[in-house]
Amino acid sequence: MAQLHIEEFCSDATRILLQLYQMFPRPGTVFVEDISGPDTPDEFGVHSKRHLACLGTMIWLSEEGYLRFGDTIRQEAIDEAVLTRKGFLMLSASAPTASNLLPEQTQAERLAGLLREASSSELASQLRALLMR
Repeated sequence: MAQLHIEEFCSDATRILLQLYQMFPRPGTVFVEDISGPDTPDEFGVHSKRHLACLGTMIWLSEEGYLRFGDTIRQEAIDEAVLTRKGFLMLSASAPTASNLLPEQTQAERLAGLLREASSSELASQLRALLMR
């Protein structure tokens, strides 16, 4: 059984990558709240652990070579973000289907379908398999 923070990481990573895939090759801004949901900083301006984990996912994806960005906008977003060659090829690769009768789809389409189905453990498994390639 996957731990909740790993499932949230996989969900956030998928949403970030798919947002950039839909904009590719145009750089854009990816807001943390668009990925992980609304957040209200505390009285000292500190964001929730969930918000900061999502921002950490964005930075991790960049450090691992799946995307690049120009700068952060405080702790709210990454700016001028775009998929790298590695990220684009991973998402645009063919996703094997269970049957020859099903139409071929890309990894991006498969991940988007898993997000819609709200199958967090299957999504986490699929994303981990892609990241291990």
